[in-house]
Amino acid sequence: MSTIENSPAIHDHVFLGEGHERNERRTWMVIALCAAMMVAEIVGGALFGSIALIADGLHMSTHASALLLAALAYRYARRHAEDRRFTFGTGKLGDLAGFASAIVLAMIALLIGYEAVARFVTPIAIDFDEAIPIAILGLVVNVASVLLLSGGEHHHHGNHDHEHDHDEPAHAPHEGHAHARGATHRDNNMRSAIVHVLADAAVSVLVIVGLLLGRFLGWAWMDPVVGLVGAIVIAAWSYGLIRDTGAILLDINPDQGLADRVRQLVEAGGDRVTDLHLWRLGPGHMGMILSVMTGTRRGAEYYRSLLGRFRALSHVTIEVHPAARVSR
Repeated sequence: MSTIENSPAIHDHVFLGEGHERNERRTWMVIALCAAMMVAEIVGGALFGSIALIADGLHMSTHASALLLAALAYRYARRHAEDRRFTFGTGKLGDLAGFASAIVLAMIALLIGYEAVARFVTPIAIDFDEAIPIAILGLVVNVASVLLLSGGEHHHHGNHDHEHDHDEPAHAPHEGHAHARGATHRDNNMRSAIVHVLADAAVSVLVIVGLLLGRFLGWAWMDPVVGLVGAIVIAAWSYGLIRDTGAILLDINPDQGLADRVRQLVEAGGDRVTDLHLWRLGPGHMGMILSVMTGTRRGAEYYRSLLGRFRALSHVTIEVHPAARVSR
């Protein structure tokens, strides 16, 4: 017969990232900036008869909508963090919002790609003197948005991750494990917001280059070319977000290296790990269910103290099964 002991009797299920409220405030600030820019462009375009200005304002609205999704996810997760209906808290809500935002980003990439191909087939006249200032203004707004979201801190995007986790004893982890531990602390909701404004900034840079080449060298074909390049870049970032957030929503093991270290640590004492489940609960928080078969009289608290060095393990359930023969 097995004995089951859970984590200490008094504990909570709040698995939000350390910078949750700060990131929420920054997201609302960027929404205000984007909304003001959007209204100014649409109103200005209507007053001065500029279809390019109106189009850029409508384009800005798609990113403002994605940022609104991120902000609402932050707020809902914070307000319902202690709601017992959420068995393991609301830490994954940011990943859900990031997944939805990545889908929107993929749709934007498809639309830009479609428009670029259409312009190859049917070129249209471009008012360079009007379009270039608009693109520069859009770039300035996007750079300001990135700075506001990051707050001067380093954030990763796309498929790169340079964050490090110091939850485990000092040792030299292999590269794959270091990457996985960094992903454990990654806030995918903030990541998706930053990717949106970075995508817009990247497109603005490419558009400016294409417009300048078209304006001064007569290379009008560069406009759809840079559009295609921008669509590919955005699609790549979208794929990275979908892959990472989808893995979290499906409870794929976020760090196989950590799972292997836990198994090695427990079995080094002569016990046998019969089952092990590891999943992410939220930024910087992981849950684990560990089943151990032992020939000693060790209880769950022994294994809990053994695993205490892994501070990212925020919710641990341990099952202890006695072997056929128990030592006295």
